[in-house]
Amino acid sequence: MIVTGCVRRLAFQSPSAAANVAVLSHGKVLAATDAFRGRISACHQTEHRRLNNSLARQVPWVSPGETGSAPDKTGLLEFNKMFPDIVRDLTHTGRHLDVPRATKWFAKVLQYNMTGGKKYRGLAVVQSYRLLARNHEPTPEDIRLAIIMGWCLEMLHTSLLMTQDTVEQADTRRGKPCWYLASDLVSNAGVALNDASLLETGIYQLLKIHFEDKPYYVDVLELFHDVSHKAIMGQVMDTETRADRSLQQFTMERYRTITKYRTAYHTFQMPVSLALYMAGIRDVETHRQAKTILMEMGQFYQVLADFLNCYGDPELTGRVGTDIENGKCTWLSVVALQRASDPQLQVLQECYGSKHPEKVAKVKQLYNILGLPSTYKIYEDQTYALLCTQIQQITRGLPHKLFFKFLQKVYVKDAYISRPIR
Repeated sequence: MIVTGCVRRLAFQSPSAAANVAVLSHGKVLAATDAFRGRISACHQTEHRRLNNSLARQVPWVSPGETGSAPDKTGLLEFNKMFPDIVRDLTHTGRHLDVPRATKWFAKVLQYNMTGGKKYRGLAVVQSYRLLARNHEPTPEDIRLAIIMGWCLEMLHTSLLMTQDTVEQADTRRGKPCWYLASDLVSNAGVALNDASLLETGIYQLLKIHFEDKPYYVDVLELFHDVSHKAIMGQVMDTETRADRSLQQFTMERYRTITKYRTAYHTFQMPVSLALYMAGIRDVETHRQAKTILMEMGQFYQVLADFLNCYGDPELTGRVGTDIENGKCTWLSVVALQRASDPQLQVLQECYGSKHPEKVAKVKQLYNILGLPSTYKIYEDQTYALLCTQIQQITRGLPHKLFFKFLQKVYVKDAYISRPIR
């Protein structure tokens, strides 16, 4: 909600008001700015921070080595070894004898777009399955199927990225020009969008080839259909919000909804849900508990990603952030609008979404004036502590280590910031 009244201005117009921001209560952490609005005294704020810092110290720390948050080179190597088989399954000439040129084109689409990247989502399926298949020791065939399922998820993610890059006119993806810019291969953006659809339909070919006789086949089919639809709906909401030059739609509620649909479902919930089905776990309550905490991690992940897009070191992240230029509804933009005075709101409306370097610089300067870096750091530390506590409270027999693996992968994103957050 964009509020420019005197109460909101008094609460948020100076960096010293950073402690009043919405960073503390689980589940409402992003929207709680309205709840604080200057009603907490300075003394109470200090005590509140002290208690939360104490909570963070009490949560058992899980080191990167223990959780596997450091790059799993062996797992990634094993995962990537399956890629030629994936391409072969999808482009076997015997299956499409009457369209050989289309088959060769599909191979190019796969080889260009599916290579590179960290493969976190696909690897998460395999790692989750290893932890959840507790009733038996997974066989090499079980692991092979988990890797194929991971590649199916990677295909979904890549198809979404291809669409996003084309619509947003992004420059690079995974260290090379975006597919729609590969001029020696792609003639126009329409072709690139069609290729994104081609990639998504390939998911269902793989599922039919490898999982049609499995008891969980229908479950995973329905999950892919449902999450694909949700992700596309998230892109629709994101595009609609960006078109609002008045920034009236830039609310925390809208931001959380976009994040949930566009990111959290397929990046956090889906790898574990797929692994649960493959492990023979269909209990509704188990899936519900896993989904609840994973969706919260998805929100946490997106806030960190938004911050890195503006403040991350491009040499470490591999990309130059363009959220401001593209007019994206981000955590930074929403909190800035909540804090902005009338003149500051006018600056945001004039500059946000512009590709002009001077206007982009004005937005970043305003973020600093409003104290967003320090606000973010408070949010990050306390949300991490609260998620750790929630993981410890899981009661359905799910291994805590599984969720700490996900959380640690999110939290180490601080490594991509080249300077201290103040």
